[in-house]
Amino acid sequence: MKYDYLIVGAGLFGATFANLAKKKGNKVLVIDKRDHIAGNIYTENIEGINVHKYGAHIFHTDYKDVWDYVNSFSEFNRYTNSPIARFNDEIYNLPFNMNTFSKIWSDVFTPEDAKIKIEEEKKEMQDITPNNLEEQAISLVGRTIYEKLIKGYTEKQWNRKCKELPSFIIKRLPVRFTYDNNYFNDKYQGIPIGGYTKLVEKMLNGIEIRLNTNFFDNIEEYKTMAKKIIYTGPLDEYFNYSLGKLEWRSLRFENQILNEVNYQGNAVVNYTGHEVEYTRVIEHKHFEFDTTSPKTVITYEFPIDFEDGMEKYYTINDDKNNELAEKYRELSKKEENVIFGGRLAEYKYYDMDDVIKSAFEITKNLF
Repeated sequence: MKYDYLIVGAGLFGATFANLAKKKGNKVLVIDKRDHIAGNIYTENIEGINVHKYGAHIFHTDYKDVWDYVNSFSEFNRYTNSPIARFNDEIYNLPFNMNTFSKIWSDVFTPEDAKIKIEEEKKEMQDITPNNLEEQAISLVGRTIYEKLIKGYTEKQWNRKCKELPSFIIKRLPVRFTYDNNYFNDKYQGIPIGGYTKLVEKMLNGIEIRLNTNFFDNIEEYKTMAKKIIYTGPLDEYFNYSLGKLEWRSLRFENQILNEVNYQGNAVVNYTGHEVEYTRVIEHKHFEFDTTSPKTVITYEFPIDFEDGMEKYYTINDDKNNELAEKYRELSKKEENVIFGGRLAEYKYYDMDDVIKSAFEITKNLF
């Protein structure tokens, strides 16, 4: 066999595993069916601006070992995720905090004022067990916040009415009784200076990479090329959908290059009403504090139903899909020389730091 490890997928999990395996003296080959590395965190330079091609990605973590690891390849800036919500012609801060509450209710000035308002609205669900997402959201934050900041966004995201969605989708909602617009509670947060593609390039430095290469075009040949395969593609596809197809939600993006320095004043603005079809607008230059480029690039993000050939973004974690995924996981355990890792291969929504942490654990056990 020519290689110790064949890694299927040059995304964050594959790149982390490849980097760590190479450091241990293993011979590694990375293949990817796309024409670029970095998976969904790929950034491409447009008009001198690093554009997040597959949607906004903000790195955040409480794992110091993960933070130290990514910073060994790229310096991170001090970007703090503070999205804005637009509902019709109203603007609110996210996550739900005192800035949000004082804007929604003109007579809210203190945390106690906000708590009284929310608790009063939550009485609507008193002694009622939530049976759907709408009831669950109202039981957590009341009807006003639900209707302005949750309902429309969620219905566009899933293409279903909130009354038709299961309550477990929203187990909790972040409510802060402080004037703090930082979306994440994690200790470390930022964007790699120069973009995510450069970060992954450095992780894969010195490693053989073959792009535009589909594992399934020559699967039997690839299985003979290495002692072990690290598979990061779709879980059900590996088994040729033998038990059925797992369901996903997808996204469609529309980019515009504008001849202006600053379009919306924030990297991410969520549109929480039904007056527009998109869920958010991303202005990429704000991720890296660019205030000098004469142009700007914005992206409209539209959630869509998944069809074959589309990118897979969000797992649909209802009972049917969870049960099917578990059956595939049982099959994966029988593949002696294949390790399944990452978002697609585990049918699991992962934050970036959890992807890296998972790769850490697997390589720790192997090496």
